[in-house]
Amino acid sequence: MEAAVACRVHSSLTRKLLQNRALQVFGLQGKLALSPQAVMSATSISDRDENVTKREVSKATLKLRLLKKLRCTLKFEKQAWATGAKLVAGLDEVGRGSLFGPVVAAAVILDPGYRIRGLRDSKLLPAERRETLAPRIREHCIAWAIASVDATIIDEINIYQASRRAMLEAVQQLTPAPDHLLIDALRIAHDCPQTPIIHGDARSASIAAASIIAKVERDRMMRDLDPVYPVYGLASNKGYSTPKHIASLREHGPSPLHRQSFAPVWNANVSPQEIMEFMQEEDSPELQQEEADSPELQELSDESCEATLVPGGNA
Repeated sequence: MEAAVACRVHSSLTRKLLQNRALQVFGLQGKLALSPQAVMSATSISDRDENVTKREVSKATLKLRLLKKLRCTLKFEKQAWATGAKLVAGLDEVGRGSLFGPVVAAAVILDPGYRIRGLRDSKLLPAERRETLAPRIREHCIAWAIASVDATIIDEINIYQASRRAMLEAVQQLTPAPDHLLIDALRIAHDCPQTPIIHGDARSASIAAASIIAKVERDRMMRDLDPVYPVYGLASNKGYSTPKHIASLREHGPSPLHRQSFAPVWNANVSPQEIMEFMQEEDSPELQQEEADSPELQELSDESCEATLVPGGNA
């Protein structure tokens, strides 16, 4: 009963606030009374403006808000322990969206008897906090390991497969070997029972620990490489696609450690004018005649067409 009364009071107050807002919109508050239809129209305008504002929030911001609401606990570890597992490893990678350098993965087996406070997704922690937690994790966990896959391999097999390879190599280094894996949103080619967890680095303490270890290690790599490639600002952007990094790519071109298969890298030195000139050159009668007269060029053209038409083919 009290809840119903409170709800009605809340609705009444909300309605009055909206009506006042409508009067303010038309600049008529305290001067004349509006019809209910006019008030509802003004209210609808206000609602639409609010919805537009909500839609303008980026996906990254919305995801960050979601991650902050999630609780990082031992829930998934306890579920694995309940099945008989003794050595539960959390796995995570960092650097997946970077334009430069390796993707780095870590695997961590936490000690059930020692609680490390403050574990959560490394993206939600300030750098100083990560630097404090990383040695604490390494000191008090049962086992930990790090592996990385460099930019050359990423370009060859794609970033998703490179991330899986880095995680697998990290698990294979663990001593003792784990008997259950908790992984952030995917599976790897390992015989061990696995539990993929969406947003696992924000929900599982073991995955969060791996996330912190991997993040601290990769950040160290970027700081070490910054003096080698000073024009890209690696110490600050960690190889990610910041405006300054993109500007440096356009001015200086990519380094040998940039991921050449990533669009911001391979098109960094290509201006729109150059693209237009290339397309016009492709369509020129002279080039078409040269291709028609050349068996080698025609063979390459046919193979390219076949590669794109084969069902399931990887062009």
